[in-house]
Amino acid sequence: MRIVSLSVGLPREVAWRGARFATGIYKYPVEGRIALRKLNLEGDRQADLSVHGGEYKAVYCYPLAHYEYWKNELPGHELPPGVFGENFTIDSGLEDEIHVGDSFSIGSAQVVVTQPRLPCYKLGARFQSEDMVKRFFTSRRTGFYLAVTREGEVAAGDEIEAVAPDPNGVPVSEITRLYAEKRYGESEVTSVRRVLQVAAVPESWKQYFRDRLERKRG
Repeated sequence: MRIVSLSVGLPREVAWRGARFATGIYKYPVEGRIALRKLNLEGDRQADLSVHGGEYKAVYCYPLAHYEYWKNELPGHELPPGVFGENFTIDSGLEDEIHVGDSFSIGSAQVVVTQPRLPCYKLGARFQSEDMVKRFFTSRRTGFYLAVTREGEVAAGDEIEAVAPDPNGVPVSEITRLYAEKRYGESEVTSVRRVLQVAAVPESWKQYFRDRLERKRG
């Protein structure tokens, strides 16, 4: 994998559906080497840290291949790198190929995959579209988040090199499927138990899946 474009942005105030709020979803490509710290990239911030950013969402990755799909889905929209709010636009790494818990080196930094992206209303505001959040999630083209395990510097063009795969082997796409699945069968229960063994998965996700298992037992 390789970073095709590296994008950052600071929160700005926007108007959407009669309300005004701050959002950091507007990202723009930058040149040169950028410091990657535990919580974010240099020059990048999130507006609502209760749902965006933080240790488990320091960097958001989105595959370039998905842009072709959205060009057909969103005619008339300009789709420059970073338009989906991602920091790293990457040349490969689809959600069924990348596993939560997989570790990678990028530049002088090291990262680990933590979770898929669950879109919020701010994606709708970014595209001025009432149904964009639903369309994004339904497409399953979610991208994924990284936590930083070793701080360093990164730049567009850097290779994203595998360090160690997670032994549980749960694809990012499987996390999204399990989240959306209305009823769990035995295969879902087996997958959830594997997810719960992945150290890199945030506790909030694990609690969600524990609750799902409890409801099934009940």
